[in-house]
Amino acid sequence: MQGELEAALQALYRSPVRVTGASRTDAGVHAAGQVVHFDPPLAIPPHGVARALAGLLPDDVRVLRAWAAPAHFDARRSARAKRYCYRLAWGPPLPPWEALRRFWLPHALDAAAIAKAMDALSGTHDFAAFALSGHSGHGARGTCRTITRATLRGRGRWADLVFEGDGFLRGMVRRLTGALIEVGRGAQTSSWFHALLAHGNVEPPAPTAPAHGLTLERVFY
Repeated sequence: MQGELEAALQALYRSPVRVTGASRTDAGVHAAGQVVHFDPPLAIPPHGVARALAGLLPDDVRVLRAWAAPAHFDARRSARAKRYCYRLAWGPPLPPWEALRRFWLPHALDAAAIAKAMDALSGTHDFAAFALSGHSGHGARGTCRTITRATLRGRGRWADLVFEGDGFLRGMVRRLTGALIEVGRGAQTSSWFHALLAHGNVEPPAPTAPAHGLTLERVFY
């Protein structure tokens, strides 16, 4: 997305423009609530920027709103929290447009078992066991993050896993979801999930759910 947006802004301003995003997402992850900032080389009203970009961006990228931010605003550093949603489904095949953003499973999941495992997520934990290989975190907190909300929203054969917190390691939500799927299909127990969270070095490790089921829903400032 960053490359497409910078190319569109360069076409609009006729000058190179560098954008900073609130969150970096893995390839294939959706972003419904991504926020970026940039320093405009020319004075164009924010509503004019949003309207002009609608005709310059590819069909799968849209700017929903633009506004003038204070000089100290930084899309990444000013963020207080983020919300991610991982969408799951099982049973009959999904319509193609829904399958673009929802991971389909051939077997039903036990939503109650998943919800029970998720109860342990609230609070501050070391999520090293749920980071993609080679990602050790940054700054003084390393791989520790605080989760303020972890809930399952279920409706029929669809389930949405919602994670909200002060930050997320690369691949963290996908690996949390992969582990919760193992619990939901009965391959692992809640105690295995809790041990991963408490100790990290547990076998088998948390699997990684596919990228296309994950969406960055909102960034909080």
